[in-house]
Amino acid sequence: MTISLKKGQKINLSKEKNGLSKIMVGLGWDAETQGQGCLFALFSSQNIDCDASAFLLKDGKLLNENQDIVYFGRKKHKSGAVCHSGDNLTGAGKGDDEVINVDLKTVPSDYNGIVFTVNIFSAHERKQHFGMIKNAYIRIVDLSSKVEICKYNLSENYDKMTAMIAGELTKEGNEWHFNAIGEATQDNSIGDLKRRFM
Repeated sequence: MTISLKKGQKINLSKEKNGLSKIMVGLGWDAETQGQGCLFALFSSQNIDCDASAFLLKDGKLLNENQDIVYFGRKKHKSGAVCHSGDNLTGAGKGDDEVINVDLKTVPSDYNGIVFTVNIFSAHERKQHFGMIKNAYIRIVDLSSKVEICKYNLSENYDKMTAMIAGELTKEGNEWHFNAIGEATQDNSIGDLKRRFM
């Protein structure tokens, strides 16, 4: 049964299913409508392009800002342990909008944290923010069994916020944990988010 997480809650993934190896981190969102009953007909029919990213960290810091961010522009980490599914430009469609796969057993020992973020592409220029988005979530799926382990629905009021630190994988000893963070920011790009971890 899926564990429904709340903000600030943590789950030990290494104790799930006798220890998870490969996981899928799915992130999803829908564009809010103006009561027309048709998803994605947002305001002036303008799509919201959200971008999911993974920051590989050591003690909360980027070791190499040019190599340790996995996103639509760099879909695979140099280690091969973290891979991005590709860019979804609209958020249209059911299910996960962007997916990041992580092989926990092959994450190099240099790293003990992976932070997952979502930002609205060119949010300030397009005058878009997370108040225009609904049903946002982050979830963890066991890739071997395709079973959803946990899900965190990002249900707070994120009006005027343009980026989200959704969740984090942390390695404590030999065990991996997932933390539900849900911290909204006004960062306008992946580059802005990057500076938080430098």
